[in-house]
Amino acid sequence: LNSLRRDRIVEMFDHAYGSYMKYAYPADELMPLSCKGRVRGQEPNRGDIDESLGKFSLTLIDTLDTLVVLNKLDEFEDGVRKAVRDVRLDSDVVVSVFETNIRVLGGLLGAHVMADLLRQRGGRMQWYEDELLNMATELGHRLLPAFNTSSGLPYPKVNLRYGVQNPLSRTGAESDTCTACAGTMILEFAALSRLSGESVFEVPLQNASWFRQAAIFFLLLKYTKLDYSGVGAGIDSYYEYLMKAYILLGDDVFLERFNVHYSAIMKYISQPPLLLNVHMHNPTVSARSWMDSLLAFFPGLQVLRGDLKPAIETHEMLYQVTKQHKFLPEAFTTEFRVHWGQHLLRPEFAESTYYLYQATGDPYYLRVGQSIVEKLNAYARVPCGFAAVQDVRTGTHEDRMDSFFLAEMFKYLYLLFTEKTQLPISIDDYIFTTEAHLLPVSLSTTQPSCQGNKTETHAVAHKEDLFTRTCPSTDTLFPNNPSFAKSIRDSYKYLTGVGRAFHPSPIREIELPLHDNGIEPVEFLKSMGISLTPLNEFSTGDTRRHKGACRMKLVAEVRQTLDEEEVVPHAVQLISPPFLGRTVLMAGPAKFGMDLTKREHGVKGSIAKASPYTACRPLENPAELKGHVALALRGDCMFAAKARWLQEAGAIGVIFIDHQEGSNSEETPLFQMVGDGDSTDDIALPLVFLFSREGAILAAALEEHRNVDVLLLPKERQLGHGEGNEKKSPKTRPAKEEEEEEEESSGPTVKVLLDESEDLK
Repeated sequence: LNSLRRDRIVEMFDHAYGSYMKYAYPADELMPLSCKGRVRGQEPNRGDIDESLGKFSLTLIDTLDTLVVLNKLDEFEDGVRKAVRDVRLDSDVVVSVFETNIRVLGGLLGAHVMADLLRQRGGRMQWYEDELLNMATELGHRLLPAFNTSSGLPYPKVNLRYGVQNPLSRTGAESDTCTACAGTMILEFAALSRLSGESVFEVPLQNASWFRQAAIFFLLLKYTKLDYSGVGAGIDSYYEYLMKAYILLGDDVFLERFNVHYSAIMKYISQPPLLLNVHMHNPTVSARSWMDSLLAFFPGLQVLRGDLKPAIETHEMLYQVTKQHKFLPEAFTTEFRVHWGQHLLRPEFAESTYYLYQATGDPYYLRVGQSIVEKLNAYARVPCGFAAVQDVRTGTHEDRMDSFFLAEMFKYLYLLFTEKTQLPISIDDYIFTTEAHLLPVSLSTTQPSCQGNKTETHAVAHKEDLFTRTCPSTDTLFPNNPSFAKSIRDSYKYLTGVGRAFHPSPIREIELPLHDNGIEPVEFLKSMGISLTPLNEFSTGDTRRHKGACRMKLVAEVRQTLDEEEVVPHAVQLISPPFLGRTVLMAGPAKFGMDLTKREHGVKGSIAKASPYTACRPLENPAELKGHVALALRGDCMFAAKARWLQEAGAIGVIFIDHQEGSNSEETPLFQMVGDGDSTDDIALPLVFLFSREGAILAAALEEHRNVDVLLLPKERQLGHGEGNEKKSPKTRPAKEEEEEEEESSGPTVKVLLDESEDLK
C-alpha cells in the first residue's frame, strides 16, 4: 500500500515539476492557470511577495535536492547542468534576504551536498567540479552587505548587483524586519562557511550579539512596532534554527536560548490544542482571536525536542481543521472558522505529520498523509501543475505555485511513505533547513565550533525536563505503550464537530474551547447575551468530559431575560421618485462602522449592487460602487470583511441583505451586527441589515427603476415620521458567528447550562 502511495506522490511531483520545466523554466515560478512562467517585471507587481523572485530560476534551484530524495537521479543531473549553465545571480533586482537565503542559498548548498555525494560514489556526476558551491559562495557574498548594520541584524532586502548602501541599490532605507527574517540565516551561512572554507560567512553570526540575548524580541519590537508574540508567521523559523544551530555549531548558547523561549511558549502561548498569540508585556492575555497556518511546523519542532504530548494535541487540532475546510486556511479562528481563506499549498502540516510518524510509528499519520495527497489532487491539481487555493470556502484557484511546494511538500510526503532503507541517501545524516534542504550533520565536526560566539549568558530561569539537554528517545517516550498517541488524540477527535455521529436528544449540545485569555469565560458569555445556570440545576444524565474544553448544554426557550441592551431599529427609506419616502424598510444596526444615531439627517445615496454579491473578495465593479450605497448579500464571510472590501471600493454605505429566504422583520427579531473579533476601528461606513423579504423589495426597486436613492438612518428619524405606529424596540441579538450560519429565529434568549466542575483553562 505504501508503495502505491509513494508512486502516486512521484506522479504528482512529475506533474508539478514537469509543468514548471515545460511551461516556465527558466522563469522563477510557474503560473499554473496561465501555463507560463512568472517573470518579475512582466506580471503585475504583487509587492513583497515578488521579492522572492530574483531572476535566478528559483523553482529549479529550490527543487534540486528533492529530485535526489525521490531517487530521480537522471533529472537531478540534468537540473544541475541547467543551473550551472543558465542561472545568474547578479540581476539588478531587490530581493528578500530571508527568502533568498532559505530558498536559493539553501537550495544550492543542498544540491551541492547531493552532487558531491553522488560523485564520491562513482558513476554519476563525475563531471561535477563544485560549480553549485561556487554559485552559493557568490550568492553569499552578494547577501553579506545586508549584515553591515550596527546591531548585527541584517537588512531585510538587498540588491543582488549593488548591495544595500550604494545609491543605485533602490532598496530605500528599510530597517524593519521580523524575528524569523533576522534569525533564519545561521544554518545556511554556517554551512556555506564550512563547505567553502571561507570563515567570512560565520563572522556575521559571531558578531550578531542579538542572537545571544533574550532581548532579541524587544530589539525587533523597536523595528517592527509589534506588541504580540506567538509561534507562527514572523517568528516561526527563529525557534527552529536555535535548536538546529546548536546541533550544527555545537554552541551551548543556542540550546540555552531555545530552552528559555520554549519554556515561555509552553507557559503562555501553548494552550493545548491551541497555539495563541499573546501580548508581549502581558503574556496572560491573548492578542488575537485567530491563528495562522505557519504554526503548523511547531508540532514537528516539539517532536525534535521530545515533547510529544502537546505535539500530538496541536497536530490533531490542525488535522480536524483540514477535515472541515479541506486545507489549512492561511488563518483560522480559535473556534476553527476561516479568518483568511487563502491556502498557498504550504507544507508545514505535512512536515509535522512526517515527524510524528517517525517518532511514533503510528499508521494513523500515514492516513493523515494520504488525506493530504487526496485533497491536493482533488482541489489543487490543474492541467499545468498545482494551483494555490484563493479561498478554501469557495475552492477558487490562484495563479500561483510557490517553489516551496516542490522543495518541501513532496519531500515530506515521499519520506512519510518510504522506509529509510529505500532512500538513495541516509536521511538521518542530515539536518533539514526550514526550506527542507539537506545539510550534513557531519559539518559540525569539520572545524572547531563557532568560538567567537562563546559568551556568558544570563538565561532566564526555567524548568528543565528530561529532554532539555538530551536527544529524545522513543523508548522513553513510549515505554510499552503503542497506543500512547491515540489516547491523546481521542480527546480532540471531534474538536471542530466534523465526523461526530448524530444522536437525537432533547438537549442540543455544543462544545467550546473556553481557554482563559484574560477574561473570565463565564463573563465573556454573559457579555454576548447568554445567561448561565449551573449544570447541577438541570439533570442531563451526561457525564462525559473533554480535557481542555468545557462541555456545555444549550437549552432553547428556557426563559426570557430582561437585562439585555435595546436595539435601536434603523430604516432604509426610499426617497427617489416614485417612492418619495413612502417606502420604509425596517433595518438592523451594526455595532461598528458609522454610528447613525449621531447623524442628524442620516446618510443619503444611490444604491448599487456589489459584484460579487457576497463581497468576500476584491470587488469587480469598484467604479459602480464608488460614491454609492452598496447592496451585499450575507454569507461566506464576516460582515466586517465585507465592509472592508466595500469601503476600499469607495462605497459610502452598505446595506446587507439576509441570504435566508423568507426571513422578515415581522417574524424575526432584529439583531445588531458585530465584528470579527479584531479591531473594527478602520471601518467608517454606515452599515445596516435587511431581512430577506425587505431586501427583495429593495432589489426589485433597483431592477425596475435603475436609479434608486435611499436614506439610512434610525427609524424614529425617518422622513415623514410622526404617525406613532412604530414597533417597540426589540432586544439585541449579536451575530458574531460565521455569517453563513443561521440566526436563531425564536424570541426567547438561549440559555447555556455550564458544568462548574470543569476546568476552564
